[in-house]
Amino acid sequence: MTDYEKKLVSIVPSQRQLNWQATEFYAFIHYGVNQFTGREWGDGKEDPAIFNPTMLNTDQWCESFVKAGMKGVIITAKHHDGFCLWDTKYTKHSTMYSPYGKDIVAQLAESCKKYDIKLGMYLSPWDRHDQRYGQGKAYDDYFCNQLTELLSNYGEIFSCWFDGACGEGPNGKVQVYDWQRYYALIRELQPGAAISVCGPDVRWCGNEAGHCRESEWSVVPASMVNNEAVKESSQQTDDEEFRKRVPTDGQDLGSRNALTGHDNLVWYPAEVNTSIRPGWFYHEHEDVKVRSLEELTNIYIKSVGGNATFLLNIPPHPQGYLTQYDVNRLEELGNWIRTSLSDNMLKSSVFTASSYEESCEPTAINGNDSHWKAADNDPAIYIAADAGCEISPSYLVLQEEIRLGQRVESFVLSYWDGREWQQVVKGTVVGHKRICPLPNGIKSAKWKLEIPECRSGAALKTFALY
Repeated sequence: MTDYEKKLVSIVPSQRQLNWQATEFYAFIHYGVNQFTGREWGDGKEDPAIFNPTMLNTDQWCESFVKAGMKGVIITAKHHDGFCLWDTKYTKHSTMYSPYGKDIVAQLAESCKKYDIKLGMYLSPWDRHDQRYGQGKAYDDYFCNQLTELLSNYGEIFSCWFDGACGEGPNGKVQVYDWQRYYALIRELQPGAAISVCGPDVRWCGNEAGHCRESEWSVVPASMVNNEAVKESSQQTDDEEFRKRVPTDGQDLGSRNALTGHDNLVWYPAEVNTSIRPGWFYHEHEDVKVRSLEELTNIYIKSVGGNATFLLNIPPHPQGYLTQYDVNRLEELGNWIRTSLSDNMLKSSVFTASSYEESCEPTAINGNDSHWKAADNDPAIYIAADAGCEISPSYLVLQEEIRLGQRVESFVLSYWDGREWQQVVKGTVVGHKRICPLPNGIKSAKWKLEIPECRSGAALKTFALY
């Protein structure tokens, strides 16, 4: 192992990042006064009297998320319009002063407990209603007071999600957010919560279209933890084209070439976020524009199966429920996940490997809390599986033991055709999880995974075929 490789593999995730990454697939709920105005971005002048859902059902939300295979939900407790979905004592611009008059965040927190899924908070720093916005510390005090309520009264929070939207306050000045103060408060009140996008724990994939990089590295230059850069590339106006845009720059963030010249590196994994509909909030005319199952499975494979997580927005109807258009698609997606990725054909296989370290034998692969670790000086790393009978898989699933860093730079899967090894698929990074669709019709009992490029010895938790 070279000194440079030692440095690369010394960058490892925190426990909160490990917990966040294991969530893999979770929901976003955009709900508020925009449902009653038909807007995507409110201006803060909305009268709370318009907010009057008559069929709000957070149990239905969570039941649908569980059927989809999701493990959590993040709610827009306050969007840019400043309207609050919880019982806050710091403003009357909230659900408590609407005809509905109930704490929706509290209702969702109870539903999350009932259905055993995690709860996260989106609290927009931009507030187009509050008159203190643009006044510096006065607004930061208000924001931190609200953040304290959300992080103190609703149980354990797995994610605090901030975007970079920012504008001028009533005084014509742009609010300069005191990010470090926000972060310190979150660490104090919810030390297990990952701070995402405009935060030090999780980075934005860079678009809202659901596009994923071919090679998504978690070890990147520390300069990427740059909220001003996120703000500049975030949506600044209510722009439908922005939601479809896929940037073409920044496709290589963590290869050895990309890291050359960067002395300070961090573990900063990616989240892919998009909406099940064209908009983030509900619009009736988009009922017929719900993403297809094929499109959602493709995003799932490339996000969850591409070393990122998948945050999928499902906006409730103004009356407070998820429509059947969305519910049916979520159930279809969950059925696909369960059908396609639940029966590991290699679970009873005999594994051999080019090398292994003590207590990290190839037989430890596919265990709950064990892994195979190749020797650091292994010049031709591979692990092979004999299933004992012919199998015809559709997907390859790999997982690294990322507590030992991100190591795999390329891999090749082959099968034995009775005479020689035949290549099936090849790829680059693995990280937390890599899912690769396989060609139809290939049958073999023997399969081999080669790792020709690696940052020292590979460490794999999972080598599975489904």
